Amino acid sequence: MRTDIVAVLFDFDDTLAPDSTTALLQAHNVDTKKFWQQDVPALVTAGYDPPAAWLNSLLKLVGLGKPLGELTNAKLKEFGASLDNTFYPGLPEFFDDLRSEVKNRFRNMQIEFYIISGGLYEIMAGTSIVQNHFKAVYGCHLAGDDENGVLKYIKRSITFTEKTRYVFEIHKGLDPSESWKKPTLVNKFVAEDERRIPLKNMIYVGDGLTDIPCFSLLKKFGGHGFGILHKRENKPKEALEEFLKTDRVVSMHGPDYRKEADLAAILRAAVVNKCVDIQLSRPQARG
Repeated sequence: MRTDIVAVLFDFDDTLAPDSTTALLQAHNVDTKKFWQQDVPALVTAGYDPPAAWLNSLLKLVGLGKPLGELTNAKLKEFGASLDNTFYPGLPEFFDDLRSEVKNRFRNMQIEFYIISGGLYEIMAGTSIVQNHFKAVYGCHLAGDDENGVLKYIKRSITFTEKTRYVFEIHKGLDPSESWKKPTLVNKFVAEDERRIPLKNMIYVGDGLTDIPCFSLLKKFGGHGFGILHKRENKPKEALEEFLKTDRVVSMHGPDYRKEADLAAILRAAVVNKCVDIQLSRPQARG
């Protein structure tokens, strides 16, 4: 019998941990309010796509004598390694708890965790929590003139609609290292019964407007979406309104992954229900 998989997909910033780019800027004494409320919006108003706007604004701060100094991808990973203690309550224990739940209650079934984020890949990949618990991470990449060079260029930016591309890569079972070299590989036809993880077996967790395409996609095909709700004044209310009024998410909760918290409880229930559905859909042996 084949092993069926339930995939839980997460945004990263403000979903698993506070915004990592803001943390990077603050560590270098950059005025984050000016960065996010003036510099980036000015480029968006000028016609830049939002990911390109903030990545270009970031690169303007890189270089000798500039706030971020001679920043490299290696330095981004080093910074990421310092963020393990900033993850929201209950992490990383939550991941082990879910794995144990699935392993102990269901035969030939497993759970996998993924990150699909518009944040910087190297920062996320630099954390030991991500290294130890996630099968794959998809994020924005910057580059220098060579592998170890000072960052100068945007290598890959992930827009809100492009997030669904990576949902399909996971769905079809594509190896990220292979699709990285061949971006159009995701468009290759794969028969429905040969796709590694059905969309209906996926759960997506995110906090912002950039997550809406993933919520909508999975809802259409039987998956589930859960929103992260932050109780702070500077969090845009548009996300809350778009999530709830359109029924794009099952529910919204604060970013608390401890066992007694609502978010952890409902995600555990969603995973278990998916496993039960899979079990019931399997051909049953006749007595």
